[in-house]
Amino acid sequence: MGYIEPAPLKDEKNPFEAMMSRFHIASQILGIDDEVYNVLKSPAKQVIVSLPITMDDGSIRVFDGYRVIHSNILGPSKGGIRFDPGVNIDEVKALAAWMTWKCAVVDIPYGGAKGGIQCNPREMSSGEIERLMRAYTLSMVEIFGPDRDIPAPDMGTGPREMAWLMDEYSRTQGMTINSVVTGKPLVLGGSLGRTEATGRGVMVSALAAMEKLKINPYKATCAVQGFGNVGSFAALLLAERGVKVVAISDLSGAYHNENGIDIQAAIDYRNGNNGTLTGFPGAEMIGGDEILGLEVDVLVPAATEDVITSQNVENIRAKLIVEGANGPTSAKADNVINDKGIMVAPDILANAGGVTVSYFEWVQNRLGYKWTGERVNRRSDRIMKDAFDNVYNTSKEYNVSMRIAAYIVAIDKVAKTYKYRGGY
Repeated sequence: MGYIEPAPLKDEKNPFEAMMSRFHIASQILGIDDEVYNVLKSPAKQVIVSLPITMDDGSIRVFDGYRVIHSNILGPSKGGIRFDPGVNIDEVKALAAWMTWKCAVVDIPYGGAKGGIQCNPREMSSGEIERLMRAYTLSMVEIFGPDRDIPAPDMGTGPREMAWLMDEYSRTQGMTINSVVTGKPLVLGGSLGRTEATGRGVMVSALAAMEKLKINPYKATCAVQGFGNVGSFAALLLAERGVKVVAISDLSGAYHNENGIDIQAAIDYRNGNNGTLTGFPGAEMIGGDEILGLEVDVLVPAATEDVITSQNVENIRAKLIVEGANGPTSAKADNVINDKGIMVAPDILANAGGVTVSYFEWVQNRLGYKWTGERVNRRSDRIMKDAFDNVYNTSKEYNVSMRIAAYIVAIDKVAKTYKYRGGY
């Protein structure tokens, strides 16, 4: 089982309500009419299934599974599958909506979706996880499809699970259809650059924001909260570009070294230590929450939802927040961050590198042709930089935060597309 990010800290609002509050503000600024507003705020489809699975001890357990398609206005819906004990319908609805806005911000022809199963993969065997994924795929066989809804990995899943999904779906169709899912192993049609894509997008967004703030990367410090796939690659790529990463954290706690942490050494240690940083010798251990309040130039929350809340936002001392996770900042913390003059590269922009390269994987599968890693990185970097510049210019045009500007860009694109396509 791959690394599992820490669980979220619960705030006053659930993730869907937090998304809706930002959506409402941006819609008001754009003057979206009631018809379009009501269409865009509501998920197009919500599917809830019960999955009876035979466990290794012979017992039968029933798991709750979800798939929410928020929108398919721009194209087939796209979104990951999350295996986590905290999965619930409101979380999946919020994540599906974020995917809609994320795809629109980076101008990818996808709508938004998300899926999840309420389970604890850390307490399950490989065989139990495989049976669960295959059962989930069968339950969604009328939902999934390369031209309908394209899943991908998320928290608690990875290339292995996507391989099982592709295989099970292909069996139902009587042919190999690798374009039904992205985030696959390379030998099954996965794309070069996909593993590090989200972290790479965080790096591109951070450097673009630092340029606007006139922060020299070679003199900048950074703290990365969450050291899974996104956080570790973001930290590594930022360090390679001169940024001093002075703190990292995972489920075991936070680790600080004012002289800078050797990120590659931390990754190697984690990979050889059951996926955790427990006992990491390259830094001093500090309290898990302390990493958010360190005096650094850049803070990268890369774990999960609601880690920056109304309870701890006053402690933030970074000049720039680059959101590697989905929804790491609760809506009630937004005003305080804005009042403190902290720039935020929001989640629907900063972590869109993953869906961008997922799109590339889908395109390659449809073409039956493989791109080089250099081409993938070059094209994804350009898309991320153009998207950042578009959101930044929109924030200046409307005199709003980067977060609201990102929603304005996304909602405007989806609303115009809806108008051209026509309603009912």
